[in-house]
Amino acid sequence: MPKAVAFDTSFVIGFLDDKDIWRAHALELEDVLFQGEFHEIIFDCVLAEAISTLSRRFHEKRRSGDLADLFIRLEERFPKTQITWLYQDLSQLYDQVVGLVRETNGELNFNDALIAVSCRERNIKFLASFDPDFDRIEWLTRISRLPDLNAPAN
Repeated sequence: MPKAVAFDTSFVIGFLDDKDIWRAHALELEDVLFQGEFHEIIFDCVLAEAISTLSRRFHEKRRSGDLADLFIRLEERFPKTQITWLYQDLSQLYDQVVGLVRETNGELNFNDALIAVSCRERNIKFLASFDPDFDRIEWLTRISRLPDLNAPAN
């Protein structure tokens, strides 16, 4: 049975933006994750944050021509039918999400806490992310390098 791996915004941005600092690592991980041993989970909040971040980045760096290509890659790689929709559950998860932001003294922002809580609720043990703040979440194993793929789940 494939291992479920959720994607964090840092991983998605690294995969989508060819000028991102994490680009090489993201592509290397994506090659292995895409081979079928893993079941990839993409959350709506991750795509929302990635689109917002990249739109602003492209605008500020005068790369607005890259925006059309971004949406093509986004729709090809993450079709709407494969998105796991979390925002519709937010009213039930809100207290847990805010509680985790408080518990981490803001180290995890609201979106990161929503990802972490949603992974726990769905029994997802692995998160592809370059954000070390997730390392403190006991129920998640962060995957940022190829050797992490062989790590036991927390």
